[in-house]
Amino acid sequence: MASASLNKMTVPLASDQSSSTQGLLMPKLRYRFRVFFENFGTGAEPTTELTKQVMSFTRPNLSFEEIPIPIYNSTVKLAGKYTWNDVTCEIRDDASGNVGKLVGQQLQKQMDFFEMASAGSGIDYKFKTVVQILDGGNGASEPTVLETWELYGCYVKQADYGALNYGESAPVTVNLTIAYDNANQSENAVNADLPNAVGVAIAASTRTANGGATGTGQGA
Repeated sequence: MASASLNKMTVPLASDQSSSTQGLLMPKLRYRFRVFFENFGTGAEPTTELTKQVMSFTRPNLSFEEIPIPIYNSTVKLAGKYTWNDVTCEIRDDASGNVGKLVGQQLQKQMDFFEMASAGSGIDYKFKTVVQILDGGNGASEPTVLETWELYGCYVKQADYGALNYGESAPVTVNLTIAYDNANQSENAVNADLPNAVGVAIAASTRTANGGATGTGQGA
């Protein structure tokens, strides 16, 4: 049958490395997602209004500092301290003022711009951000969560209220740059064979080998 040829639309692999009937894996799609904000603003307003107005969101970006170890004729490189880079969230501003009010409340928690007084500690204003990639389900067909990122210790690093323009037919947006302390990823709830992701505990035998770095025994 002609449809049988669809199984061949993939990268050729040896028969012991992949099923002969398996084609390409279904990709996650960039437009199937939702974002939740917990403890954002004063708590008096439902933050689901923000969830409905989100236009785009960048997934976390992690980088490690490099530790060079110069030796006789070469250099060994080790991973140093890590940094979770800022994420950005573009939100469609609404005519009823829900987005502006919630964003304003969060900024006011971080810094009282009327009294010119700052928050006493980080816990007074930090919030949690949850980003989920979905399978496309809706209505009677409940969506399945394919991936979840949880960002902890968040605060608004920059709030850009954008520009107005007589020559554009486009909605007004608010662009938030969000800094955070840590992030965990839960990957693929559909496939129980893939439990590990960023922030998920791994077995001690996987982390170390005889007390040294993974795969190197006692050496660097």
